[in-house]
Amino acid sequence: MQVDHHDLHSEFPEMADAIDALKSGNAHFAKLFATYHRLTGRVEDLEENDMPVADFTIEDMKKQRVKLKDELYHILLAYRAGQQAAK
Repeated sequence: MQVDHHDLHSEFPEMADAIDALKSGNAHFAKLFATYHRLTGRVEDLEENDMPVADFTIEDMKKQRVKLKDELYHILLAYRAGQQAAK
């Protein structure tokens, strides 16, 4: 089965520097990033290995991932806005 990879750097390649800066400098972002990364890995493993799992379970995991990605994205936007304002 072809699996799309959803790591944050692939999702937002234009924000790679901000992701790296926030991972090391913002504990809240780092915690969310780690949770997103673990959840993404679990979903991709289930899909890649065609493991038996209830549809609602994987859908729930994907919904959690989308929620985390949205929160991470908003933190990234705020960080970049702050960087622009500082210039």
